[in-house]
Amino acid sequence: MNSHSDLSLYLHDFFFTVYPYICLAVFFMGSLARFDRDQYTWKSDSSQLLRHGMLRWGSNLFHLGILFLFVGHSVGMLTPHALYESFMTPAQKQMLAIVAGGVAGAVCFVGLTMLLWRRLFDPRIRLTSHRTDIAILLILWVQLTLGLVTLPFSLAHADGSVMLILADWAQRIVTFRPQAANLIELAWPYKVHMVLGMTIFFLFPFSRLVHVWSGLASVAYLWRPHQLVRSRRLNVPPGHNTPQRQL
Repeated sequence: MNSHSDLSLYLHDFFFTVYPYICLAVFFMGSLARFDRDQYTWKSDSSQLLRHGMLRWGSNLFHLGILFLFVGHSVGMLTPHALYESFMTPAQKQMLAIVAGGVAGAVCFVGLTMLLWRRLFDPRIRLTSHRTDIAILLILWVQLTLGLVTLPFSLAHADGSVMLILADWAQRIVTFRPQAANLIELAWPYKVHMVLGMTIFFLFPFSRLVHVWSGLASVAYLWRPHQLVRSRRLNVPPGHNTPQRQL
């Protein structure tokens, strides 16, 4: 019994103090290596040309939901309590996260289920799908389901205590002060959800998810200066009328 307890504590410490840094290192270095060595594989592999009816709805719902969830998780987990305690209590913040996250999660779940259904049960799309495409969609679907499962557990702790524990852990990770002791008493859906989320970062460079970097990079075009296009005449003998050519 003691050895089992020791093993559980060891795994707990590994997954919540060491594993995050392994995943982040692979996430950044792996993405850089793939961009440097395999740029031809840096794409989303869209199946729109094969059949686009369900794709339009599924893709829009999925991307809308997942972007909201990503921003919400990042802001909610990484914002220090002192920055919002003057106008919002932890309980209010947790209730906001439950409601907003629940709506976004439901939207994302519907869209992701549609995309997964296309990949699995449309013969044309299934034949052209890589196994990694289906695998990453399945992992994302399980991760999203686990996130929705945590909502009732969060409602049972409406005082915001769980949110403070999770935020403290995340902020310690990004500031290189890992501490996982407070996570021991959390319900299992939280822990599995967190470990699988870190695993998605680990798998990121080896899947089609790398195209997310391109989406983020495209934001830079909003601040890019205008391109100057000037015309010039070719050197031709006098008397010849030559049309101008754009550079």
